[in-house]
Amino acid sequence: MHVPDRVIRPQPKTLWLASAELPTRFGTFSTHVFRTSVPGDGACQQEHVALVFGDIREKAAIPVRIHSECMTSEVFGSLKCDCKEQLDAAMADVARRGAGAVLYLRQEGRGIGLANKIRAYELQSKGHDTVDANRLLGLPDDAREYHAAKDMLDHFDVKSVLLMTNNPAKVSGLEGLGVKVEGRLPVVIAPTPFSRGYLEAKRTRMAHVLPSRLDAESAVHGEAE
Repeated sequence: MHVPDRVIRPQPKTLWLASAELPTRFGTFSTHVFRTSVPGDGACQQEHVALVFGDIREKAAIPVRIHSECMTSEVFGSLKCDCKEQLDAAMADVARRGAGAVLYLRQEGRGIGLANKIRAYELQSKGHDTVDANRLLGLPDDAREYHAAKDMLDHFDVKSVLLMTNNPAKVSGLEGLGVKVEGRLPVVIAPTPFSRGYLEAKRTRMAHVLPSRLDAESAVHGEAE
């Protein structure tokens, strides 16, 4: 019986393109643009950004936020999620610590893309939570991957990170690629009336580490665990 050869998919590769200083309301970051491409697929390219504060090269236990693009909140001010507030909190915390990085990955809608994210929003308006909405569209709960983040950290020869996240899957995803994660820094944002159900679904159905009582008093970031 003929056994077909196993298909080995080429791994994406992320390369540095450009750098410049960027003054922000949190301080001046060095901004580094990278491009990810998949060998053999010239059309599959994404540009990502590393916002670096201070000196992280060849350092250990560097605070790092891996942040996925969220146009709806970061550009249009949507109240349905806490992505913009998490980005701001991470940049402020990195600047306060004196060194760290925010890796901004172009993975809109947990990797399903903007159009599918808006389709999921329509389903959410009919009573489905963020998990069921994705599944009704035939999409994974979370389609993100972190090869780009690994390559970006390797560019700076970062030895290990303190990962700024509430999502244990990010920790395991990075560790599975060989990144040493020394600890987790929570980034908990007080919910709005529009984001409460979304955050509750992340806590109960996606294993995000969030307080069981989500309110204005639950906001916290930067405390190592």
